[in-house]
Amino acid sequence: MNSKSIIFGIKGYKLTKKERILFKRHKPWGIILFSRNIQSISQLKELILDIKQCFKQKNYPILIDTEGGKVSRLNKIIDLSLFSQNYFEKIYKKDKKLFFTYYKIYIDSVSSILKDVGININTVPVLDVRRKNAHDIIGSRSFSENTKTVSTMGKICINYYKRNKIATVIKHIPGHGLSKYDSHKRTPTIKKNKKILINKDFKPFKECKSLFAMTAHIVYEKYDPNNTATHSKIIVNKIIRKHISFKGILISDDISMKSLKLGLIENTRRALDAGCNLILHCNGNIREMNKLVKVVPKINKFIQKKTSDFYNFLG
Repeated sequence: MNSKSIIFGIKGYKLTKKERILFKRHKPWGIILFSRNIQSISQLKELILDIKQCFKQKNYPILIDTEGGKVSRLNKIIDLSLFSQNYFEKIYKKDKKLFFTYYKIYIDSVSSILKDVGININTVPVLDVRRKNAHDIIGSRSFSENTKTVSTMGKICINYYKRNKIATVIKHIPGHGLSKYDSHKRTPTIKKNKKILINKDFKPFKECKSLFAMTAHIVYEKYDPNNTATHSKIIVNKIIRKHISFKGILISDDISMKSLKLGLIENTRRALDAGCNLILHCNGNIREMNKLVKVVPKINKFIQKKTSDFYNFLG
């Protein structure tokens, strides 16, 4: 395993010549796909086959955001706009037996498409506990305002995808639900005391086990007033690794989001220094990608071991 500790987005429906050169020279750990990369089933299959041939690896990590509801990158293939996590909570509250039937059908259907085209990681579930008066960037993406419900439904989501051999990414660790701002645009600061955070917001992440997790670009003032979770050794080591006991690969949220204020390269260095294992860079900007491959290291033994676990999971 000679990969770099980074996941890249790409520009369009096909790999460009510059992307191909970059990827062959500096192998990123994985590729994440967005709506801008998807035109049809046949086109998506061709793109993913090309990516895997580029790396000469049939199980090469291909990620996608297919939460359902307002975050679904497969919208040109299938309309999942109705099926938010909150939609399924409403069924869960009314009729648990019906919920299990519907939710399994939904995840089996999504998994069937992902497997058919060659995607092996879905960045779900959102384990953020929905809170009143918070920004709607999470909103219906969350299962519930009830911590126990988020934990229960999160476990079910992970398990159903696991049965289909699709790996999951719990997010946004250690919890985005209290944010009053969209972290794509500015830095949210959470001022709640530690007891509330531990008993409510952090809890689903502690109770749901996944191969991967994605950080929140949020400041938790009572723990580290100077850094977002992505840049905080305190949050990563004391909360994510120790309190939550997350043992898998920790991925930064998109490193080019505006909540991170230090510039692309310094944001990347700080995230790695804090303890993020992989950097996520989504926008497909080839100039930025060429800069980043010069500063991100090759994957270490921990990431190699966890990546092997991922390959074994796929079978």
